[in-house]
Amino acid sequence: MTHVVIGRNYMGNRWVGLEGLAPIAFDAAAITTKARRIGPATKAAATRAAEEKRPPLIVAADAFDLEPKTGENSSAWAERATKEIGTLRQALAAADVELSDKQESELNELESLAKMIPGDEKAQGAARTWAVESLPTFMFLDDYPELSGHQNIAEFLGRKANNKLTPSDVNFEKLCKVAGLDAQKVQELSSQNDPETRNQLANRASAVVTTEIRRLWKDRPLKVRFNLDGAYMDTFISDPNATYDVEVNLDERSRGFKWFFSFYITFSADTKGGSAEKAILLLDEPGLYLHAKSQSDLLVHFEKDFKNQILYTTHSPFMVPTSNLPSIRTVNIAEDKGTTVSNDPSGDARTLFPLQAALGYDIAQSLFIGPNNLVVEGVTDFWILSTISTYLADSKGTSLKREIALTPAGSAQKVSYMVALLTSQNLNTIVLLDDEKQSRVTSLDLIRSRLIRERNVVFVTEAVNPAPTEADIEDLLDAGTYEALVKESYKAELKGKTLKLNNNIPRIAKRIEIAFDELGLAFHKTRPSRLLMQKMANDPKSIVSPDVAKRFERLFSIINDRMDQHVAKGPEAFK
Repeated sequence: MTHVVIGRNYMGNRWVGLEGLAPIAFDAAAITTKARRIGPATKAAATRAAEEKRPPLIVAADAFDLEPKTGENSSAWAERATKEIGTLRQALAAADVELSDKQESELNELESLAKMIPGDEKAQGAARTWAVESLPTFMFLDDYPELSGHQNIAEFLGRKANNKLTPSDVNFEKLCKVAGLDAQKVQELSSQNDPETRNQLANRASAVVTTEIRRLWKDRPLKVRFNLDGAYMDTFISDPNATYDVEVNLDERSRGFKWFFSFYITFSADTKGGSAEKAILLLDEPGLYLHAKSQSDLLVHFEKDFKNQILYTTHSPFMVPTSNLPSIRTVNIAEDKGTTVSNDPSGDARTLFPLQAALGYDIAQSLFIGPNNLVVEGVTDFWILSTISTYLADSKGTSLKREIALTPAGSAQKVSYMVALLTSQNLNTIVLLDDEKQSRVTSLDLIRSRLIRERNVVFVTEAVNPAPTEADIEDLLDAGTYEALVKESYKAELKGKTLKLNNNIPRIAKRIEIAFDELGLAFHKTRPSRLLMQKMANDPKSIVSPDVAKRFERLFSIINDRMDQHVAKGPEAFK
């Protein structure tokens, strides 16, 4: 046997397959061949018996028939064969004769087969029963359990005494277990008019649950307080970091938090000395009401706080454990095969999308995001800054510190989204912007929305002395050098054409863009930026003159200083 397969259909019927364990072979043709030799051999043996003992043995030999009948199964044959072989052996013993060694061996084989067949079926039945009895407990959850923030303790104890607990009562009992709160004791203290001890018990329970919720719920540090008022106990949740520490009843919190709180309470109670201590947890779309960051926290909760095996379905990329790809299975539905579950990375694009999105997000995180981030507007800024910073580091000049990760946002308009993503994860973030109208608008939006402090926004013009009215990263290069890069990278398109630059326009990239537009050409900064990287690899001094080096060193020094201050005070201090 290789392994056991257990299944159940929608009608609740279960089956058990013992794969690799075939039933005892029942070869009707082989049995017939052996059986046909037994009768004649018995008659031949009868000639050696005393004359008066021959007739009964001959009659037994004529009656002996072990050939399988049409439609007769192995069990029916085994039952009949056992009786006939017993009758024949009695006749042989009465006649005081024996079969030849060959015929005795064949009769023994048939007799053994007849005895093994019913034993095999019984053994396989016992094996199937054992497999079913050995199944672990499965606990299924497709929605968060009902957990009320307002509970009447006296009525709860009354229903418990009468074995009439409601689903809400069951979960309240689990809350008391997790919090270390004895509802019966609380009620007794109420009748004894001892509010001080009752409040002490409530405060201790509040501290226990608050500690765990803060460890698990990383969205913000919340506080849980159980308030005892007569026969009632209320569960209040507050945000101590809020301007006003307003307590809100659990019933009034967001659906996402209620799901998380109820999940924590229920499964902590059930998996630690409860009904699901050794159960396999089956979860349908867990964290459906949580935002992306809290879904990631839920994954950590699964991994660190449960000894149970957990199986869950999800359509969210943030619930895909990319750090443990072998654990991921995809579900496919096909007309010919039905529903199949496998770790085959091919399949329906709709099924694979969450996995693809999760891997893409993970790659982006590892490529561009670290604890200390410098957000720049575009990928060409990333290329220029990273290339020149590496050159200056190799030349023992001032470069960006190694622990600062350059993170391109895609454009000035997208900087706010990237900053929101980074600061939501409490990552240290500095923003470097070109100095022009759109970038100034972006800066104001960041500051007004309290995503970042004004000091954490650096403009390119801060690296130039005297500072121009407007400047891009490209303006830190010598204008003639950048113009040469443009002409070389657009050599084919500019052949036979004169590029007329308006020097009254302060930004070199903008001057070139307008000049290209006048020639009916589209200008993309990626071309000269790629060429710049090539030249930096082969002839860096053709790009970085002493004046260019000073400007970039000044910029890197400003960024390094701002990041040092930011790290020292922590990301929260700059929001």
